[in-house]
Amino acid sequence: MSSITEHDSWVSLLQNDDHEAFKVLYRQYHHAVYANISRLVHRSPAAEDILQEVFLALWENRHKLNPAHTVAGWLFTASFYKASAYLKKSLRENLAPLYDSLEEATGEESEYETNSEEKLTAIHTAIALLPPRKKMAFRLCRLEGKSYEEAAQELGLSIESVKDYVKTASRFIRQHVVTHHPALICLYAFEISLFFHG
Repeated sequence: MSSITEHDSWVSLLQNDDHEAFKVLYRQYHHAVYANISRLVHRSPAAEDILQEVFLALWENRHKLNPAHTVAGWLFTASFYKASAYLKKSLRENLAPLYDSLEEATGEESEYETNSEEKLTAIHTAIALLPPRKKMAFRLCRLEGKSYEEAAQELGLSIESVKDYVKTASRFIRQHVVTHHPALICLYAFEISLFFHG
C-alpha cells in the first residue's frame, strides 16, 4: 500500500482493496464503534459480535461506499443499525406471539429488512447536513463515545455548549428523517428513539 497521508481518501483506498488501510481504520475506530454499539447493547459478547459484523460489512461493501461520505460516518450508521437490529431481534424472541400477529396483519418484517440500506442512507445524509461544529460535537460524543467534558476540551467549547450541540443535532437528525423519509419512521421509531434521544 502507498503511504497513508491526511490527504488520502479512505474510501478510495478501500475501493482499491487496500487491506492495510482497512487495518488502520479498524485500529483507529474499533474502540469508538464498540462504545457506540454498547450504548444500545449492554451485553459484552453480543456487542463484540456486532463490532465484528460492522467491520466485516465495511469490507464487503467497500465498492459501494460513497466517496462524498466519510468512513467514520458509515461506521456510525452501520453500528447503530446493526445494534438496533439486534435489539429488535431480541424483542421478537421475547414477544414472539405479538410480533407474529403484527406481521400477519401488516407484513412489516419484509419491508423492514428491505429498507435497511435506505435507513442507513437517511441517517447519514442528515448527519452530513449538520453545521460543522454541531456535526463534530455529535460525532465525538455519539460516534467516538467521548464524554461531554472530553469533547468540550477538544473543541475549545464549554461543556454546556457541547451538550446543546449534541441535543440539537440529535433533534435535527430525527426531524430530518421524519420529514424526508416518512415511510421509514414508522418502521424504526423504536430504534431512532433509543439513540437520538434529546
